[in-house]
Amino acid sequence: MMHSALIVAVIALVTALIRFAPFLLFPQDRELPAIVTKLSSLLPSAVIGMLVVYCLKGVKLLSSPHGIPELVSCAFVVLLHVWRRNTLLSILGGTALYMILLQLVFR
Repeated sequence: MMHSALIVAVIALVTALIRFAPFLLFPQDRELPAIVTKLSSLLPSAVIGMLVVYCLKGVKLLSSPHGIPELVSCAFVVLLHVWRRNTLLSILGGTALYMILLQLVFR
């Protein structure tokens, strides 16, 4: 029991330190370093790109359903995002459409 409590305490401490580190390293009264500013503009797109590659890496184009649910869902996400400019809506809408296609259309 004590071992589990210590593990939880260490995990909580590390999580708190990770969350507070940016505020400790970059106080509000100083300007951010140029590299941090540059990374903050580049990383979101890079992460989204990596997630797309990760999600589509297992698609089998030569076997049924030939990646059609994935392609339709990706196109839907892009159209929904262009139309509404809401990331959460785009993600939820694309996920819901993909699940509907898998469960009801491409059984």
